Amino acid sequence: MTEWVEGKVLQNRRWTDELHSLQIEADIEPYKAGQYTRLALDIDGTRIARPYSFVNPPGTTYHEFFFNSVPGGPLSNQLLELEIGDTIWLAPKAAGFLTLDEVPDGRELWLLATGTAIGPFLSILKTADPWQRFDKVVLAYAVREAKDLCYADRMDALAKKHAEHFVWLPFVSREKVKGAMPGRITTALEDGSLEQRTGVNLRPSSSQVMICGNPEMVKDSMEILKSRGLQKNLRHTPGHITVERYW
Repeated sequence: MTEWVEGKVLQNRRWTDELHSLQIEADIEPYKAGQYTRLALDIDGTRIARPYSFVNPPGTTYHEFFFNSVPGGPLSNQLLELEIGDTIWLAPKAAGFLTLDEVPDGRELWLLATGTAIGPFLSILKTADPWQRFDKVVLAYAVREAKDLCYADRMDALAKKHAEHFVWLPFVSREKVKGAMPGRITTALEDGSLEQRTGVNLRPSSSQVMICGNPEMVKDSMEILKSRGLQKNLRHTPGHITVERYW
């Protein structure tokens, strides 16, 4: 198998000074919603690669990735300089287990995300699977400032389309924003305000939780959920909590 597939940049969108999304045309193998691949550039004679989740659902004519520029980062700062038509390399085969076929059945599906980790959930929510398998889908998405809610229009559109089945709740930690919860998802998980605000119960008997975000948020969320009787989902031991880690 070829290690890398050549892609062409179709769009490089600058949402904020730090947040960007790339749309790329490339002939790679089929993948599942929620998976990630590696993007790479040749920098000073070395091919530098990092993992990025697909934002788009499978079957689209382009591949979209949401990322933030990291001060001193060897790849992200080069990605934001790409222009339409530029070459970028993609791994031909996707990876990752943050996919709905890894999640047991339930009545409520909870999606907890921070920052650019919203990507895989956007991909999943654009497929038919969550709406066919679960009675209620709840997305909690945490950012620092209101301007960081880059895909809010997509969530609003999903809420309108799936009005009876979908609740999405933004968290903004550094400023007060109408309609958003203050603070962190973990705090709202612990004190019950997340359930109170969404009107959905989170319980071992019927809930499945998918988590994607920074390591501290993932770790703390898992500890809180385990204290409430939910268990990590493993292939040989089905549970309630499915996570993805890139770090």
